[in-house]
Amino acid sequence: MSDGDDDTTELSFESLDERLDEAAEALEAAETEADLDDVEATLDDIDADIEAADLPEPDDEDEDDPTEELTSKLSDLRDDLEDQRGPYAEDAVEDLEDAKTTISDTRWTEQGEDEIVAAVESFAEAFNGVLDADVSVDGSDESDLNAALDEAIAAIEAADLDADEDAETIADLLEVTEGLTTGLDDSQEWDDLEVREKLHAQGFYDVLGHYKDYPPELSALKEHEKRGNVDMIVLAFESLQSNFMQEYCIETLTRMNDPRGYDAMATKAKRRDKGAIKAIGKMGAEEGVEMLIDYIDSDNDPALQKVVFKALGEIGSEEATQPIANKLELENGNVRSAAARSLGILGDTRAVDPLADVLADDESDSVRASAAWALRQIGTETALEAAADYADDRSYLVQREAELAAEFLGDDVTHEATV
Repeated sequence: MSDGDDDTTELSFESLDERLDEAAEALEAAETEADLDDVEATLDDIDADIEAADLPEPDDEDEDDPTEELTSKLSDLRDDLEDQRGPYAEDAVEDLEDAKTTISDTRWTEQGEDEIVAAVESFAEAFNGVLDADVSVDGSDESDLNAALDEAIAAIEAADLDADEDAETIADLLEVTEGLTTGLDDSQEWDDLEVREKLHAQGFYDVLGHYKDYPPELSALKEHEKRGNVDMIVLAFESLQSNFMQEYCIETLTRMNDPRGYDAMATKAKRRDKGAIKAIGKMGAEEGVEMLIDYIDSDNDPALQKVVFKALGEIGSEEATQPIANKLELENGNVRSAAARSLGILGDTRAVDPLADVLADDESDSVRASAAWALRQIGTETALEAAADYADDRSYLVQREAELAAEFLGDDVTHEATV
């Protein structure tokens, strides 16, 4: 409770509302920061008294709440108080710190780089006129521009401007810093460009002479593929958002089979895009193994599993052997077949026993043929013998794999005898 109030009976709605009106008059009459400090102290006292007051609660929802009414009036006065404060030299410093961040964190076009230099140079000239300083821009690099702004910040701090006595100077400073902010906002950023303008600026179309395909992006992609320019294919993939161009870029990166395209494909593969996963497999990108292993258990998406199995097989990471082998027992025969073939591509000898079990017991002849094929790809004597035992199998596909395995065994035996 504020001084002068001896008990809570004096803290009525009327008395508190009257004190708020008096505070409003004092705020309107305030001329200095000290005056504003006094008003703020008064508002703090009233705030405490509103909290301490035992004001009546409304009888129904339609009736005004005295406490809420007073609190709202107090909040409005605090807002008015803050609006009336300043301006301060610190506000100009904050503007300059923001300008430094903008210069450093923004990607500018060539035109924009020239424009931000002009904006800082114009600021420096105007700033020197306000503070009689000697801020100069000694270059066009980001570091040179920010160094000039640091000089300006140091000059403001050294001037030790008072919000009351130097209000006019501070207002002029803020006008100058706001001019810098506007100049930077008007400078051309990379994001201001259209997609084709960005591609042109980065040399994407430089490979084109007279092109036949439409759009020109397609002609450029074909030429970049011929030249092995993976970076340009990735650039197009990240820039061109049509489904056709995205799919064409993925197909191109798959054909190019270059690990430099991995990061772009990984972004797409994280959304379970099958084309991107296929491309990662073709690249043999070991950094993609952990992500792809997480997709092995996508039992509700057999098409995804098949692509993932093949990609992991092509990458050749033995980390995938057991998770894929676990899928040899799924109900979906196509997935079991894909898992068997993936194990064959992996070539991990730990897969020989589970593949031999599939060859012996699986109800699907096509799955058994895939297991025999996988054993033949693993190619150890044990694996080849497991497959060769089925030369008289009921399935022609299995028989054929058994015959090929037997031929390999014969070659190995002949070779060993010769040696």
